[in-house]
Amino acid sequence: MGGGRRAAFFALDADLPSLTGLDARIADMIGPALVDMGFELVRVAVMGRESPTVQIMADRADGSQITINDCEQISHAVGAILDVEDPLSGEWTLEVSSAGIDRPLTRPKDWDRYAGHLAKAEMNMPVDGRKRFSGIVLGARDGHGLMRLDDGAEVALPFEEMRKARLVLTDALIEASARMAHPGEDASQTDTDEDPTAESPDGMLEQTRGRRGGKPSRKAH
Repeated sequence: MGGGRRAAFFALDADLPSLTGLDARIADMIGPALVDMGFELVRVAVMGRESPTVQIMADRADGSQITINDCEQISHAVGAILDVEDPLSGEWTLEVSSAGIDRPLTRPKDWDRYAGHLAKAEMNMPVDGRKRFSGIVLGARDGHGLMRLDDGAEVALPFEEMRKARLVLTDALIEASARMAHPGEDASQTDTDEDPTAESPDGMLEQTRGRRGGKPSRKAH
């Protein structure tokens, strides 16, 4: 399956998430198609070994809400690419979802876009003697995510050593996300319950594509 980072993948978009191994190979395969369709790749993760699940997380490039129909389009396109490229052997499942409100921060642009909001991060290697951080996002600079901690100290977390980072769900984040999804509208009047294709609060819009004896199956949540 190969290890190490794929230079071709990073040539596509320097602001894409840092990935290695099979995750990077799959991102390299599907990234151009998502861009052509008007989406941005947020996260790729292959989970499990016997019957692996390929998790794809995406945003709309224009910043508007991703819908179930969008997830289905991505599922069809990505599934077709993986069928041809065949990076996985045997039975596998494809899950496509929106990034959600309390989304992972996988790219420098995420750290810039959500500056001012609360987040948590976990590092592979200690920074200032610790691996876990919680504080206010201050943006990205020179390959680092910047954060102001609860005690007022500021820390620069290198993206290359970042295991994971995610926004913390707060009222301010919910309001800001509503404004981003519906520019020009009053966030207090935005009711996603009225739109069956709107993003749910936990961001779990999914399309699942599985291989069962060569016959694909799909389901939406």
